[in-house]
Amino acid sequence: MGKLLTRMVSGVLFGMILTFAILYSKETFMVLFYLIMLVCMFEFNRMIGVNSIFPYLIGTLLFLLIINLAIEEFHSKIIFEYTGLVLFLSIFFSFLSVLFEQKNTAALHLGKIFLSIFYIVIPFSLMVRIPFLNASFAYVNTTILGVFILIWTNDSFAFFVGKNLGKHKLLERVSPNKTIEGFIGGMVFTFIAGFILATQFNTYPLIQWLVIAGIVSVFGVLGDLIESVFKRQAGIKDSSNYIPGHGGFLDRFDSVIFAAPFIFIYLQFIQ
Repeated sequence: MGKLLTRMVSGVLFGMILTFAILYSKETFMVLFYLIMLVCMFEFNRMIGVNSIFPYLIGTLLFLLIINLAIEEFHSKIIFEYTGLVLFLSIFFSFLSVLFEQKNTAALHLGKIFLSIFYIVIPFSLMVRIPFLNASFAYVNTTILGVFILIWTNDSFAFFVGKNLGKHKLLERVSPNKTIEGFIGGMVFTFIAGFILATQFNTYPLIQWLVIAGIVSVFGVLGDLIESVFKRQAGIKDSSNYIPGHGGFLDRFDSVIFAAPFIFIYLQFIQ
């Protein structure tokens, strides 16, 4: 009971901070998610054995590049030149980091850096662009807030349904605690949440919220399973203990990290 209470209290506090940052302004939203991205990178790099400042430097450059592409005020020529410069610097720093790596081979070290960028930085950067996916490039906080409500709904009900009713393992070799019943329960309640969001937020019509709910249900679970593979290979249960009762920030964002690029692609497609 004590562990469950700790999990609930820390989860509510974390959700309140996240919600406040999203609703207050686009600046608080982007700053908080940049900081969370850095923490997730730290947890992941420690998991795969990368001890270097270069992934954070490259990640910061790419994060700034991708979110700037969402803002209409930037002239297209400036964006083009800035993109080329950032990509060049990112590749340059990636290869430069080899000179400071002593334990691993150059190819293995570069592979881990690029894995960190593709697994953490790009999903977070696309996540931050989601509320700007509209005709006026304005910051619409209900879009990204709705995505997180769906993520939280899916995670919470998959956990509770799986814990109380789960009998059939979803993928026992990767994650022994996940069940088919939990997956279905999370999906059902996520679609219900999508229906409620459509009545409360006028950002998108019902069908689009339901599609997003479907993306969250499927790809969110895949993201959770993929992180479980990395943790199993690293021989750890949680990515850290920074969030009491939940583990690390990567444990809380593994679902949205994998779902965000697909949500971004879908919203980009329907614009």
